[in-house]
Amino acid sequence: MLYWAVVFFILALVAGLFGFGGLAATAGGIAKILFFIFLVLFLISLVYSLLTGRRPPMP
Repeated sequence: MLYWAVVFFILALVAGLFGFGGLAATAGGIAKILFFIFLVLFLISLVYSLLTGRRPPMP
């Protein structure tokens, strides 16, 4: 999901560079939403792993 946030962010930068303000704003908004969803899911998984005390297996 973080990959798609970065893709939409780059799309917003390129669209803004070429003067497509509406497309840049839309892509930037999508990137922001995806980033915050990623951040919330990361924090939930972090808190869950801290509460359960389970560690990932060592390679």
